[in-house]
Amino acid sequence: MSDPLLAELPDAAAVAAFLERHPGFLAEHPELVARLEAGAPGVASLTAHQLKRLRERNAELERRQLELVRLAADNERLMQRVHALNVAMLRSATPALAVHGVIEALGRDFGLDPVRLLLFQAAHDLSSAPWLDIEPAGRLALPELAGLLAGDEPFVGRLGPARLERLFGEQAAQVRSVAVLPLGEDGLLALGSGDAGHFQPGMGTLFLKMIAATVGAALARARGTL
Repeated sequence: MSDPLLAELPDAAAVAAFLERHPGFLAEHPELVARLEAGAPGVASLTAHQLKRLRERNAELERRQLELVRLAADNERLMQRVHALNVAMLRSATPALAVHGVIEALGRDFGLDPVRLLLFQAAHDLSSAPWLDIEPAGRLALPELAGLLAGDEPFVGRLGPARLERLFGEQAAQVRSVAVLPLGEDGLLALGSGDAGHFQPGMGTLFLKMIAATVGAALARARGTL
């Protein structure tokens, strides 16, 4: 005669399914694990498997936490550099020096090289700057850059040889990734890097927009409109 109590117990498949749905169950009930290890063969390997999975999950959580800490530190450093950029612009003795200081700081403090400022009209006392390119005809003379000048969103990633040549001239060959920041009716700012992974599609552009706003403010000072 069968025991009705035994008939109500789940079979092995049901137990396995339950443990799979609740991988932390055994880790949360160590006293049960101890009793099972003492009374049933093969449970030790199951326990070891559960503990291994728990350790792996903990390691993944720790890795993610460290990554968040690293990103927070990187963002803090970027914010400090952008703040210093704004302060340098405001402290400049003349409007022309404000533009010079901002552009040169991008190369020095942000590790970007080359940096190019392409303007549609000349700004006071900037014509001799090696990083400056003036195109009086404006957008119409730059069909190859039309897509980069459309809208106000920065472009980040890689460009073809023709576009790189137009932006960076003789230094185009050393550029592996680029950020192009539209400056409205002023023109654009091109930031080059020899690191192919420095500017990547999909990366955040908040700091690039802040840099564009700083450069725009410096140009407004140089034109006497700020």
